[in-house]
Parts: sequence; structure tokens; C-alpha cells
Amino acid sequence: MFFLPGTFACQRFSVLGALNAITKELVMITEHTYINATSVCALLEKLHEQFRDLPIVLIMDNARYQRCQLVSEKAKSLNIQIIFLPPYSPILNLIE
Repeated sequence: MFFLPGTFACQRFSVLGALNAITKELVMITEHTYINATSVCALLEKLHEQFRDLPIVLIMDNARYQRCQLVSEKAKSLNIQIIFLPPYSPILNLIE
């Protein structure tokens, strides 16, 4: 768990990550703004660089910025397969 010192003013710190199901290794990027399609593409590139010789399959929820054409095209160009969870799946998506 990470603790960041802060002030009383609200500051944004966003984390987007992927967990390797076999090694439990976490790959993440951080932003001081909102997570968007560009952030997801940056994570895809980081995953591709780190696991270049392995097939990559990502399981994502249905956030609009994950389903957009920009992310789909980037994943296709990096040979990354994306599988989306069903729209409402509290058993599969623990954040719900």
C-alpha cells in the first residue's frame, strides 16, 4: 500500500495498472490528471516493451476510454488481445 503526503487541498493521483496472472507482477502508470484513452495506450506500450516475447491478453471492464477506437487500434498494432467483461459483472469485476 502506498501513502502519499498531501495537503488539505484536493489533488488528483490516478493509477492504471495490469497484473500478471502467473507471476503476480504489477505493471502500472500514474497520472496527475484523469485516466483516458491516451493513458491506456501508454500502458499497452509499456506492457508490450516489458513482455515483448510473450502473448498478452488483457481483461478490461467497459470504461468508455478503454473501448474506443484509439485503444483498439493500438492494441491491434502491438498484437495485444483485449477481452471485455460483461457490462455488469460484480462477481468478475471486484470494483463493482
